[in-house]
Amino acid sequence: MATMSLISTEQPNERAFLVGVIHPFQDLAEVEENLDELAQLTLTAGAEVIGTMIQNRPTIDSSFYIGKGKADELAAKVDLLKINIVIFDDELTPAQIKNLQKLMKETKIIDRGFLILDIFARHARTREAKTQVDLAHWEYLLPRLTRHWTHLERQKGGIGTRGGPGETQIEIDRRLIKYRISGLKKDLLKIEKQRETRRKNRQDVYKVALVGYTNAGKSSLMNLFTDAQVLVEDKLFATLDTTVRTIDLEGFQLLISDTVGFIRKLPHDLIASFKSTLQEVSEADLILKIVDLSNPSYEKHLETVNSVLHEIGVTERHALTVFNKIDLIQDQEIFTEALRQHPGAIAVSVLREINVAKLEAAILDAVRSEHTTREFLLAYDQQKLLAHFHNVLDVLDIQYLEEGIQVKVKGRRAVLEDIEKQFPPKSSQS
Repeated sequence: MATMSLISTEQPNERAFLVGVIHPFQDLAEVEENLDELAQLTLTAGAEVIGTMIQNRPTIDSSFYIGKGKADELAAKVDLLKINIVIFDDELTPAQIKNLQKLMKETKIIDRGFLILDIFARHARTREAKTQVDLAHWEYLLPRLTRHWTHLERQKGGIGTRGGPGETQIEIDRRLIKYRISGLKKDLLKIEKQRETRRKNRQDVYKVALVGYTNAGKSSLMNLFTDAQVLVEDKLFATLDTTVRTIDLEGFQLLISDTVGFIRKLPHDLIASFKSTLQEVSEADLILKIVDLSNPSYEKHLETVNSVLHEIGVTERHALTVFNKIDLIQDQEIFTEALRQHPGAIAVSVLREINVAKLEAAILDAVRSEHTTREFLLAYDQQKLLAHFHNVLDVLDIQYLEEGIQVKVKGRRAVLEDIEKQFPPKSSQS
């Protein structure tokens, strides 16, 4: 059963209308900025933005979100402008979707969260990403079933799709979705076990994770470091699948991973589904937070990144903020203030390769702080341990002495500490 897409790829000129609300403690500029981002998301999904509407409300209307009068006004505009889809910038409840749908007949009513899910469904390439998006999609859809959804029996078919006596179509659809969710969770569990096995095989290597707001330049930096050929486009969520590559930095072998970009109001179901993918971040030794400094909302973007990291349980014991796209900044004060507010941050232009060497030096400093050298004196019957050294450490020198095999190694402190519990070092560290 394929993931349902609310924005049709068969209608390239699908006409969208966007709706935002100014909540208490917000101002017009902030909501306009959110709608600008929503417009970018809409274009990424393949629809054309025809118009927008903003309402200032002290409280949210439980029935229509924007209030009955404004909803009637919206319905009139939808009819006049021949709108196919109305997209709200905030999450709608099932009741609000149902009531708005009654007013606007066949026009599709969705919110930002479902739009993001729709984009993810389009851009997922690997089996893991497709399964994760599929799961989030159905979990998001389940409580929001209304009469305009395509009946699922047409997609599934076969025995077990017919309802019992008195069972409504919505009840049948809900049962089919629950069945699908159960199957996807089992599939994802198998994929997660495979990913965990791969991670265990890489646990002795220093790991660097790139995180950031969508379109901040993570994939460009990944390509610069590794020649990974990750898709780079001036679009939101151009890449979803985590890319992991090995690089050599002045004799140190590193694993660098490029993860899915973050965005404001990212659906919780999506974060939960992608948790196994984002596990690459939680297990990283160094997190590089890539921030587009040329974007006026860069501080809010950084707040969003920090919020998502917190939600997936990532502790920032070793993190470095990297301000990207400094070549696009005209006002020097922006540059100066950003570095003042974030001491230790590094400002670069990945596209122009400005200050990239400085960034590499900072990464190298972090790597070196996690590595050290040790000398071990092994007995001649400990050849298996020597082989283990070759697998998990850099063997710098071996001397065969009368009293045993003297081995000088360099490696991760954590790995060396585990070995030292059984075999104390012969002499100094460096």
